[in-house]
Amino acid sequence: MPSIQLGDDRFNVLDRGDGPALLLVHGFPLNHTMWNAQIAAFAATHRVIAPDLRGFGKSVVTTGACTMRRHADDLAAILDELDVENVAFCGLSMGGYIAWQFVRNHSDRLTGLVLCDTRAGADTEVGRAGRRKLAERALTEGPNCVAEAFLKKLVGPQTATNEPSVIEAIRRMILDTSPEGIAAALLGMAERPDMTGSLGEIAVPSLVIVGQHDEISPAEEMRDIAKAIPACRFVEIPDSGHMAPMENAPAVNAALRGFLSGV
Repeated sequence: MPSIQLGDDRFNVLDRGDGPALLLVHGFPLNHTMWNAQIAAFAATHRVIAPDLRGFGKSVVTTGACTMRRHADDLAAILDELDVENVAFCGLSMGGYIAWQFVRNHSDRLTGLVLCDTRAGADTEVGRAGRRKLAERALTEGPNCVAEAFLKKLVGPQTATNEPSVIEAIRRMILDTSPEGIAAALLGMAERPDMTGSLGEIAVPSLVIVGQHDEISPAEEMRDIAKAIPACRFVEIPDSGHMAPMENAPAVNAALRGFLSGV
């Protein structure tokens, strides 16, 4: 994978295939390999760009809160370095939080927007406090405490029972993440703004995807997001939870393929 240097910061970025650009933005606390099934499916028809975000995978780690705006600006700078002007942006969970900021600040670069298992609202005060507490624990105890806190929430019951390889792949991604990167992202997510009132301003074709059994971003909440975006499709992925692209890749890929064919 190529390494992209932005000033003093190095980013690990997968860049594969030719055609219209598809930017895959991973969730917390993972890395670009969560998209392996989508990379394999779309590199034949698209230029697939899948970075490790700041603080994750093999990219630069910074301390303190890393805001969703900073991640979005990093992505825009990476696209500049790759000489890519326009992309279809696909973000899962935290990747969706970043997508809202990309829409707000780099909307001229979007050909389409895919929001997968994410939320538009800000954290409650209780939620913010929980993120800050977990950030402190990550710095003192390491990523294992984050794996323990998140693993059961990330997948649906069918995956938990029948797909141990998916569970292990998610666990490995979490354990390979630096405590500082985890803490920075948690603090940044705690600061994210409520984007619910801006959904009606999104002016690009959009797709909302959600796992049937997602406990973090419930299907009904994501259906409401889709209703609020002017030109938006909604697809519920069966037999999956929050990690729908890994849990039911064929269904997610079919939804993406149908959407991308129109943008």
